Amino acid sequence: MTEPQGDLVLRTLAMPADTNPNGDIFGGWIMSQMDIAGGLAAKNRCNTRVSTVAVESMSFIHPVKVGDVVCCYADIIRVGNTSMRIKLEVWILSHPFKSEERHKVTEGFFTYVAIDDDGNPIPVERN
Repeated sequence: MTEPQGDLVLRTLAMPADTNPNGDIFGGWIMSQMDIAGGLAAKNRCNTRVSTVAVESMSFIHPVKVGDVVCCYADIIRVGNTSMRIKLEVWILSHPFKSEERHKVTEGFFTYVAIDDDGNPIPVERN
């Protein structure tokens, strides 16, 4: 696959503080960016608070280096009564000022639940 699937939801820069001892960006940092992007997409869909309840099946395909532009794409693939399942993909722009070389880093499926102010599940509004 050479093109991202879904909508661009988050774009950020990989920084030195996010590296492991080998100089690569921590996988946990990438996963947190995915969760932020998925939360934004879910909140936009249901227009209320959301909570992450599950993360499935992540494999890292390509390393992320300091200076790479990290792009998170979200595709809402299922909307239930109170939950949403969102496919998230992370792509990077390597050397963004020298070329438009793009690599897929990882993908995963995240599930979010719409919640009220007390943290109780509520119906996802049907738009």
